[in-house]
Amino acid sequence: MRFSALTQLSCPRCSRSHDADQVTNVCTCGSPLLAEYDLAEIRAGRTREEVSARPATLWRYHELLPVRSPDQIVTLGEGMTPLLPMPAFGKEVGVPHLLMKDEGLIPTGTFKARGAAVGVSRARELGVKNIAMPTNGNAGSAWATYAARAGMGSLIAMPYDAPEICRRECRVVGAELELVDGLIGDAAALVREKLAERDGWLDVSTLREPYRIEGKKTMGLEIAEQLGWRCPDVILYPTGGGVGLIGIWKALNELVELGWITGPLPRLVAVQASGCAPIVTAYEAGAQESEPWPDARTVAFGITVPKALGDFLILRAIYETGGCAVAVDDEDLLAEQRRVAELEGTFICPEGAAAFSAVRALRASGWIEAQEEVVVLNTGTGLKYPSTVPLPS
Repeated sequence: MRFSALTQLSCPRCSRSHDADQVTNVCTCGSPLLAEYDLAEIRAGRTREEVSARPATLWRYHELLPVRSPDQIVTLGEGMTPLLPMPAFGKEVGVPHLLMKDEGLIPTGTFKARGAAVGVSRARELGVKNIAMPTNGNAGSAWATYAARAGMGSLIAMPYDAPEICRRECRVVGAELELVDGLIGDAAALVREKLAERDGWLDVSTLREPYRIEGKKTMGLEIAEQLGWRCPDVILYPTGGGVGLIGIWKALNELVELGWITGPLPRLVAVQASGCAPIVTAYEAGAQESEPWPDARTVAFGITVPKALGDFLILRAIYETGGCAVAVDDEDLLAEQRRVAELEGTFICPEGAAAFSAVRALRASGWIEAQEEVVVLNTGTGLKYPSTVPLPS
């Protein structure tokens, strides 16, 4: 069968179809586009056991990824990060069956490498020579790294307050780096201004191209496979743009249609910081979309997204799985970052720490029950955020 079973791009808002073999950003209605696959072909031609026998990278799922030719794959060995038991922290918070999907152990140190690997590979396959994007830091350094690997040019714009290491990563791989005094929306405005003066550049902003999400969805595919082709009860995901949460939801629905997993999907939890919680506010109001968050600020810089383009998809994933959205204070997430390290020996990023803080709160409220199996996404290594750990003077 084909290396990729990609068939088309579809709009989740207006249902319009788009040609997957044309360079495309968003739908004409402004919505992000989602890749669709011939799942019947995969179901007839592949088994999950065959997939499990392949090399341990995200490309083991290539039929469910958009790159049509293996020769176009741009890789640094990304994928199949560990699903670690967290027994000491789980015991402390009353969730003994607690697991952590540790994305800190992936190229460039964060889960952003997944979206960059697949997005850059597909862009190169479609003939793109240069990419541009705004970023809170980690996505920019990942896309710049994979663009360099692919021999492509990159323009990365990020706030001055982004982690310093991300700026250094962009510099060392030769990216054109622009810094802005503001938030990611200000960086996006700068990218639009720059690209208006250039031809042949692709804007790969969050959900403004359709293939980043396909890389991110492999977290969901891996979780199911690592659990013996089944789902946990709850998955918590630190949510800014929410691509990973949408991707996990998409992946698990595809696995259900393939017949590779059965039973209910896990309840998906979007975790935000109280200094930037538009999804939480929308969820609590029962809304289908969020409102822009004013004066967004949090030490969990990666989830400082005042208004996500895919907010309606994040909320749809939460509602359809019986999940929820939770906000945690910076003080609490920083305390949790240290507590997880003390108990488990893992230095997680502040965004991942926010999700652990949410586990504690949701167990205390009874929303998570003691016997449930719970997976937390740690989206990056704490080594990229040294300033979150003060040193004695």
